[in-house]
Amino acid sequence: MMNQQMSQKQLLQWINMVSFAVNDITLYLDTHPDDEEALNYLKHYKELRKQGLRAYADQYGPLTIDSAKVGDHWDWATQPWPWEGGMC
Repeated sequence: MMNQQMSQKQLLQWINMVSFAVNDITLYLDTHPDDEEALNYLKHYKELRKQGLRAYADQYGPLTIDSAKVGDHWDWATQPWPWEGGMC
C-alpha cells in the first residue's frame, strides 16, 4: 500500500495498522520465541512500519522521536502534532 500516494490521514491509519501487527506479533513471540515464521513476519512488518514513519516524517513531521531529524536546531516540539487539525 505504500507504493501509492496517501493522504496524511490514510498514512497515519496505515502506520497504526502495521504498528498493531508489530505489537501483536511481539506478544506472540514472548511465548513462542523460536517460531521462525513469526520472526520473519515481525521483520517484515517492522520494516513496513519504519518506511511508513519515515514517509510520514518527510511529509508532515515526525510521529516518534526515532523519526525526528536532528540538525543544528532541535525542532521536535515546534512541528505540528498529528492530532492537530483532526488527523486522529
